[in-house]
Amino acid sequence: MTDATAIEAIVQTFFSAFTSGPECAERLDALPEVFLPEAIIVRTCGMTPTVYGVDDFIAPRLALLTGGTLIDFKEWVLSGSIEVFGDIGQWYGSYAKSWVQDGESFTGKGMKTIQFVRTAAGWRISAAAWDDERDGIVIPAGRSTAAA
Repeated sequence: MTDATAIEAIVQTFFSAFTSGPECAERLDALPEVFLPEAIIVRTCGMTPTVYGVDDFIAPRLALLTGGTLIDFKEWVLSGSIEVFGDIGQWYGSYAKSWVQDGESFTGKGMKTIQFVRTAAGWRISAAAWDDERDGIVIPAGRSTAAA
């Protein structure tokens, strides 16, 4: 398996974990295995950045995705690129999401960056950050179409 293939598999594991429905809890429970224990995750989205540890990031999403008030939630990659140099790598790309909450349908798009390091156990996420579209902030042209 190439480095890019291994990183792409982790990116897919990351995005597929945030899908409500059958086996959601199992996918989220497995997510810490693709992170370094000390990894950080940062949400910006036009607000003061919120920094999470791995467990602090996963726990509220597990509650939200399995709690019954938010249904049909899914996130997926639109477009992305991988770069690797030695034992570091990154994925940078666009994503979309959709869900139903309180009977109302919602959609959104944004950009994520995920940094990787090679460990004795393979590639692991060392950090991730995201920002979502909003007034004045849109996904750059060429990054908003679905990946093949």
